[in-house]
Amino acid sequence: MSGNKKIAVLVSGGGTNLQALIDEGILVSLVISSKREAYALVRAEENGIKTEVVEWAEYKLRENGRREFSEVLLNLLENNGIDLVVYAGFLVILDDCVCRAYPNAMLNVHPSLIPSFCGEGFYGIKVHKAALERGVKLSGATVHFVTDVCDGGPIVLQKSVEVLEGDTPETLQERVMQAERELLPKAVKLLIES
Repeated sequence: MSGNKKIAVLVSGGGTNLQALIDEGILVSLVISSKREAYALVRAEENGIKTEVVEWAEYKLRENGRREFSEVLLNLLENNGIDLVVYAGFLVILDDCVCRAYPNAMLNVHPSLIPSFCGEGFYGIKVHKAALERGVKLSGATVHFVTDVCDGGPIVLQKSVEVLEGDTPETLQERVMQAERELLPKAVKLLIES
């Protein structure tokens, strides 16, 4: 990939990682949210970025819901000429049709040092609870390529975060989120500038 690539950011929540990309001067062409109430949409609109919503809640109980949701999202990506897809707190595991359409062009940031505390069911505060229950001394963040294996794609960058005496899942999460906000823009720049 080289410069002038069109980037889409997939979100489900507050959008702090989206904001980190914006603050680093990364030009985002499109933000797609899986939740209509996601504050990330406000951040995008305040920065003049086109937004779309594909409500996961409308699909998740359908027999082929994951596939249907993924196809709608993929159509949005393709219709907007997107070259690079960045997960920034996106909480839906997509059907492999999206991975096949964007090989080595999808990045995710995960709140642990993969291969620890990753895969289906490990997201948000659950990751930090698991890390503290296990008694690890280091946690951190990982940016990796998205493949059809949840959190299983090749690692691009990692940053460790020390687990401190007396940490709660919330205090650890805040420090790991800071690491995410540092790593994700670096990883995106590596891809768009290479």
